[in-house]
Amino acid sequence: MSQQSPEGQIPEQKPTGSFAEMAQDMAAKNPLARKENGHIDLLAAAGGMRGIAESVLPGLVFLVAFTLTRDLSIALVGSVAMAAVFLVARLIQRTPLTQALAGIAGVALSAFLAMKTGKAENFYTVGFYTNAAYIAAMVVSIAVRWPILGLLFGYARNEGVRWREMPERLRAYRVATWILVGVMAARLAVQLPLYFAGAVDALGAMRLIMGVPLYAFGLWIAWLISRPVAEVTAETDTAEPKS
Repeated sequence: MSQQSPEGQIPEQKPTGSFAEMAQDMAAKNPLARKENGHIDLLAAAGGMRGIAESVLPGLVFLVAFTLTRDLSIALVGSVAMAAVFLVARLIQRTPLTQALAGIAGVALSAFLAMKTGKAENFYTVGFYTNAAYIAAMVVSIAVRWPILGLLFGYARNEGVRWREMPERLRAYRVATWILVGVMAARLAVQLPLYFAGAVDALGAMRLIMGVPLYAFGLWIAWLISRPVAEVTAETDTAEPKS
């Protein structure tokens, strides 16, 4: 059995096995941070204003250009050009290229699929596969008792991976991860019928609405639901004036 510290918390144990080591390394490098009020910094989690712009603007340019012109080539060129602008900007400023490279690769692949088939709705097919992959990864992480949001939130809360030894904390992070699974599943449930109906304008609008905004909302709800009891109690005591 694990020895408990005087404060009643289980000391952190180094995870064993290749999967555990990979999970801990991923968690240690996660970008999540807490603000002074103790809440998650959603802006930082989304990559900051630049990260949001890099995620949203290429798709927005495609949607606006296609809606106005109904010319697939113009819409695709505009979208790829916008992604390229972000990449060049990072090269000039010598900032990390990972997000910009991933962005332009995704946009270029989406543009290739749409151009090859001649169907504007195929610009969005990559996103469907990405969401499905995220759902699969999160469900597997829950099944093997390494819920992804436990890894991300655990380090943001200075819990490390100690939460795995506490049934109530493991349960909380499983529920939190299921919330993000629900977000991804909702995207597919709403957007796939629009895709098969060829409703490009509505599909593009839903992709934007259910992108960063919905993800941030789901992350925030997951953060609140998975709060440790001590943290919730401390917030309640601070909010209620003492008589």
